[in-house]
Amino acid sequence: MKVGLLVVAVAGLSGCTGRAVEHFTLEVDLPPQFELKTAANYRPATGEMCALPRRRGKRPERKVFFTDYKPVASTVSYELPLTETVEGCPLVLRSLEFDFYAKWGKRSTDVGGDIATISIRDSLDMPGMRESDAQDFSGQCQWLFRTVGPLHGIRKILQCRSVNAEGKLQKTRVGGFAQRDELPGKTLRMVLTLTDEERPAFDDNWVAVPGGWKRCKGKDFSDRDAYCNGNTTDFKPIKMPDGRICDIYPSCE
Repeated sequence: MKVGLLVVAVAGLSGCTGRAVEHFTLEVDLPPQFELKTAANYRPATGEMCALPRRRGKRPERKVFFTDYKPVASTVSYELPLTETVEGCPLVLRSLEFDFYAKWGKRSTDVGGDIATISIRDSLDMPGMRESDAQDFSGQCQWLFRTVGPLHGIRKILQCRSVNAEGKLQKTRVGGFAQRDELPGKTLRMVLTLTDEERPAFDDNWVAVPGGWKRCKGKDFSDRDAYCNGNTTDFKPIKMPDGRICDIYPSCE
């Protein structure tokens, strides 16, 4: 009976090739006040003719993990298999999806979010992880501010962009590609930082002044779009998240 149970246990660890399932470690470094939803997506291996079962409210080919807000910077870590078998269909890890949410104020609605993706490929033309036990994907997040409503209240949008190996900010979302056969036993890391510098969410709405930014007036006070259109002398007051009416964001001078 013990031998039979051992055989079953070993079979349960087998992937589509009959070998023990290989794993890797996924780590994500988060700035303070960040929440994370991570999804590992599995699809039929290359050359497999089987199809995933129809959805019936559940998605066994998708592993989802949640991390709550923390007041300080934190690191989350998961050990993930590179292969799965769903109803007899051999699957391999195809992608990792990340949904970031961050708080910028005290109200429940003072939240912004962005996404990132790492695609897991059968092969890559770029050098992989053979020389190292880790592969890093770096990103920098920034708050973009705008105004909404008849009182022109401040709201913020979270934008996270990739940082290249030289430390330069890119225009692309955070993420990239990894080669599947180089992942077993290794660590894949996503490192996010948050810059203190905020900037306008849209062009030609604000003018930089000492202490921050002034909101262009537009046609009149009720003009919610209020593009500057070359007028850098007429402005309108804004409403801060704490209710104050100010002329300059964020110093409120």
